[in-house]
Amino acid sequence: MSDDLTKRVIDCIAETQHLEAEKITVESSFEELGIDSLDGINILFAVETEFDISIPDEAAKDIRTVREMAEGVAKLVAEKASSGSPS
Repeated sequence: MSDDLTKRVIDCIAETQHLEAEKITVESSFEELGIDSLDGINILFAVETEFDISIPDEAAKDIRTVREMAEGVAKLVAEKASSGSPS
């Protein structure tokens, strides 16, 4: 998981939640950040748009931390790259 990818995920969270990116760490939980399920949906849409990926609903239900979000995004981006899908 690259630092650049993690920063982009944090930036998406910060922008959708109107939080300062500096206050969000990879160790932050959504609960600590005051993110509820509706906020989580908005974050998912922002991340999907940012990375041009589709996060499966089943996977999204299990995301509770910034690290889990970043790891899931990294996996989906890698899968997309290896499948040769055009951007």
